[in-house]
Amino acid sequence: MSSAPLHQRIRGDIENRIRSGDWPPGHRVPFETELMAQYGCARMTVSKAMAALVEAGLIVRRKRAGSFVARPRVHAPVLNIPDIQSAILARGETYAFRLLSSHVRSAARGNADERELAAGGKLLALEGVHDAGGRPFALERRLISLKTAPGAATADFSAAPPGAWLLEHVAWTEAESRI
Repeated sequence: MSSAPLHQRIRGDIENRIRSGDWPPGHRVPFETELMAQYGCARMTVSKAMAALVEAGLIVRRKRAGSFVARPRVHAPVLNIPDIQSAILARGETYAFRLLSSHVRSAARGNADERELAAGGKLLALEGVHDAGGRPFALERRLISLKTAPGAATADFSAAPPGAWLLEHVAWTEAESRI
């Protein structure tokens, strides 16, 4: 028997059924009274488990109808995109970005990754330095597909670093970061 609190075990059991596909989106989750009988516990214990599942976005509650497995959120972030500026400011240091070079070019012939990124269009090649406390912190070399983000060609990257600009102006579907 698990040593985890009962509300966590209830949450885990329900979460496993959802993630495994046993309970697909729209499936009605058993009523709290049914779960109380199944687990031999108080309503508060079941309620705590259900609240955690709602918070995690796995179930939705409908008044007088019950709880149902939530439909996947299409725009939910799948990856955490690191922001150098936020990291530097969180350390209590001053932040600055210096754009060293910017030019539009075609994908390199022998580079399949660049050809895929360009998607038949041009690339904006940027190089800049992120400073923390007046000292160089990170050198950034970035390629931006102008087919995907045409506004990048005229963006003022001296006012906002490329990462921050992209987060603000482009809907992310896929990204690759190399450090």
